[in-house]
Amino acid sequence: MTEHLFDPDRLLNRAFTRATGSHPIGGNALRLLRDAQENYPAWLAAIAAARRWIHFESYIIHSDRIGRTFADALAARAGDGVHVSVLYDWWGARGATHSAFWRRLRGAGVDVRCFNPPLFDSPLGWVRRDHRKMLAVDGRVAFVTGLCVGDAWVGDPDRGLEPWRDTGVQLEGPAVAEVERAFADTWSTAGPPLSPDEQPGLAAIRPAGDMTVRVIATVPNLAGLLRLDQVIAEEARRTLWLTDAYFVATTLYVQALRAAARDGVDVRVLVPGATDIPGLRAVSRASYRSLLEAGVRVFEWNGPMLHAKTAVADGRWARVGSSNLNPVSWLGNWELDVAIEDRRFAEAMEAMYIDDLRNATEIELGAHQRVRSISPPPRRPHRRRGTKRISRATAGALGIGSAVGAAAASRRPLGPAEAKLLGGAGLLLLVLIAAGLWWPRLVVVPLSVAGGWVAVSLLTMAFRLHRHMGGTPASPVSAVAERARRHDRPGGVD
Repeated sequence: MTEHLFDPDRLLNRAFTRATGSHPIGGNALRLLRDAQENYPAWLAAIAAARRWIHFESYIIHSDRIGRTFADALAARAGDGVHVSVLYDWWGARGATHSAFWRRLRGAGVDVRCFNPPLFDSPLGWVRRDHRKMLAVDGRVAFVTGLCVGDAWVGDPDRGLEPWRDTGVQLEGPAVAEVERAFADTWSTAGPPLSPDEQPGLAAIRPAGDMTVRVIATVPNLAGLLRLDQVIAEEARRTLWLTDAYFVATTLYVQALRAAARDGVDVRVLVPGATDIPGLRAVSRASYRSLLEAGVRVFEWNGPMLHAKTAVADGRWARVGSSNLNPVSWLGNWELDVAIEDRRFAEAMEAMYIDDLRNATEIELGAHQRVRSISPPPRRPHRRRGTKRISRATAGALGIGSAVGAAAASRRPLGPAEAKLLGGAGLLLLVLIAAGLWWPRLVVVPLSVAGGWVAVSLLTMAFRLHRHMGGTPASPVSAVAERARRHDRPGGVD
């Protein structure tokens, strides 16, 4: 009885369930999709085969050549009577998608919604983003991925631009219902809910294979994936190989990786060698020294941009999805990932990881414990108009804030890699102080405007709460839905 109660696999399974709120679902078939050359054709084929509905959720859909290709495909299915629902993120669309792009889709019969646009009476409400990337068709097939939609993911050989490196999965079987449910939840935050006919249950979908999957649909503040990542780091016995696009790990997670490496686990972290936001590489590198000292191996991708978010542990567990290893993804966004408990899939992930390392530069500690590249530095990425900068900039700010806070309070030892962060923060603070002393209005006017905006927002909120006193308190989700409803009124911002 005691042996059964404390069976390690049963306890680990329970820890996964409690950490994420998701249960293991058997009977699935999965296909690992590498880069846009495998993902985009599979998505377009599923769209073309749709007969009842298409649910498409993406943080960014560019109105470029690739975006227009998907728009044509979605519009064609809507014209054939398929119910097409597209959910895009307001911030992700800024600078990436023209309003005419959405008008054309709506004119073709596509149901398009914008997630969490800004409103005057909620100054900071727009900060929480829908960072998910998924496609589900007819309750038959679903895709969970790190890819957005745009030319950057396919590259441009004529201009010598390589495609971005990214990863997704194709899923068939009962777990598709959980992907559909995740879409239904975010869809309902931006307007009326889906029809019950478009929300299949687990029992309605026949088994398509023998793989076990967890669909992890995280929302702000619950930190489900952070807890899962922590459990995996603590439970890995042989290997833990991570790929991440915007690595700004918390001290707690860094310590978990260090402890695993010191316990003999082969811990590897693959991150971009050059990112599409200035300064983020320095923030990521600030944690390298601590990891390298404990035996964690760190690699930087040599291509234009590594955008994948994956993990594989012990040749039996893997994760693919939209979540980055930083506090913004863990705590601030709506994210969607799948965790797969299958040796064949994990072995395929390991093989892909080894292949990726052939195009990566390993980092080591050199003289005076300084972080340095073992081989020549990677190539710089092609710059494009960034629309994801709010999340990445926030993650960078959190990393800088962690270093500054640690320095001010002497909470932990700091390394040479953090010198740039502290120096930059110190110089910026001095510049702001000098500007305030020399041109007081430069500081006072913006602060007064911001303070007045917040004050009006608080008074408006207080008035509404008083007016509805005795009613049911509004939830964060209903607040987002109200924002979306007001945004979609005629004459609203597109």
